[in-house]
Amino acid sequence: MLRFLVPIILILILELYTFFSIRALTSNKFILIGYWIVTFVIYGIIFYQMNVAEREGRFSISLGYTIAMALTFLIPKLFILAILFVEDIFRFFTSLFNYFQHNGMTVSEAIPSRRKFLSQLALGIAAIPFAGFIYGVFQGRYNYKVIKHTMFFDDLPEAFDGYKLTQISDIHSGSFDNREKIEYAVDLINEQKSDLILFTGDIVNAVAEEMNPWIDTFKRLEATDGLFSILGNHDYGYYAYEDQKDIEENHKKIEKVHEAIGFDLLLNDKRTIEKNGQKLNILGVENWGASRHFPKKGSLREASKDVADGEFNILMSHDPSHFDYKEMEVRTKEREDPAVITDEPNIINFEKKIQLTLAGHTHGMQFGIEIPFLNLKWSPAKYRYPRWAGLYEEAGKYLYVNRGFGVLAFPGRVGIWPEITVIELKKRNKIA
Repeated sequence: MLRFLVPIILILILELYTFFSIRALTSNKFILIGYWIVTFVIYGIIFYQMNVAEREGRFSISLGYTIAMALTFLIPKLFILAILFVEDIFRFFTSLFNYFQHNGMTVSEAIPSRRKFLSQLALGIAAIPFAGFIYGVFQGRYNYKVIKHTMFFDDLPEAFDGYKLTQISDIHSGSFDNREKIEYAVDLINEQKSDLILFTGDIVNAVAEEMNPWIDTFKRLEATDGLFSILGNHDYGYYAYEDQKDIEENHKKIEKVHEAIGFDLLLNDKRTIEKNGQKLNILGVENWGASRHFPKKGSLREASKDVADGEFNILMSHDPSHFDYKEMEVRTKEREDPAVITDEPNIINFEKKIQLTLAGHTHGMQFGIEIPFLNLKWSPAKYRYPRWAGLYEEAGKYLYVNRGFGVLAFPGRVGIWPEITVIELKKRNKIA
């Protein structure tokens, strides 16, 4: 019971401050009573859905919309609290000054009234994130952006100069609820007319069956030299099952889903594309990341065992922390669970050169700010994943982190839009 006490107190403070801001603007009893009626109804829905989710032990679309309702309802009120709480600090000291400065003044007379302007300001500022969340749920999650990059490499085989890759990641089909929008996105991918389509994991939220209604839609994907895919942390069934037999059965179903769509699923393996006697390798590892909370099945060594020196390699690895994690940091942070420590190398220090790594996983937390012409890019995701979206380079090796195709938990996107990445490979012309 004690663990619920602090959240209840915080929620009560939020609601009281919001109510005070409304009351400063109007004394209409119908509006004030209506506010509390709506508040109690919304909290009732939230708590009911949370209890249902806890009993079922599995994510559902209705739970996703409940999370969206909670965020939309609560986050804007934090702005109201911040503004009015600062005002109350000034009101408190002003009250003390008035009370001791003026003899005979009562306590109620000493307390200055709340300024109407600040209540208006607080509600106006709160309306911005409120509108943002509403837009994010109904429009932002389907605001697909095609982001194009041209990348130059000294060691790219000449036969692949101008070769085009389309990357998608984090489909999360268990969150889909609009077939028309998803079909539009698939058509948008095909419009890129790429040589390869590379999918970097998380085709479902928890179980393979989530993808069944969408197989016919995604099997329309086309690329000249094929479609390749890997698994993400959500594709193993660990979020739905505890019994090993169920997990293995789900894994078999996931493999069949990839096959039905036309994806060539790479499980610590590689495929080679040949043109004019020259080669380009596509490597795919199973999920591997620095966090102990996600499955660690990836093996760079296994995937690249047949790779010769000097070959050009593109790696698909779902979790971007695979790119540069530091073993000692992992050991220090997770020493209580030695089972998660492996000798898997990070990509930067791997003995075989991986020119380009494609990842996903972060979704950019589906919330943030990106203004390209101001070079402004921020999301809370950066505090968990320093490389959370876009293109990064270190030690002559590149990592691209896709912002994701679908959504998870919160059924929307605010400022971080769903992404279709198109990368054109170019041979850098050396000047003698």
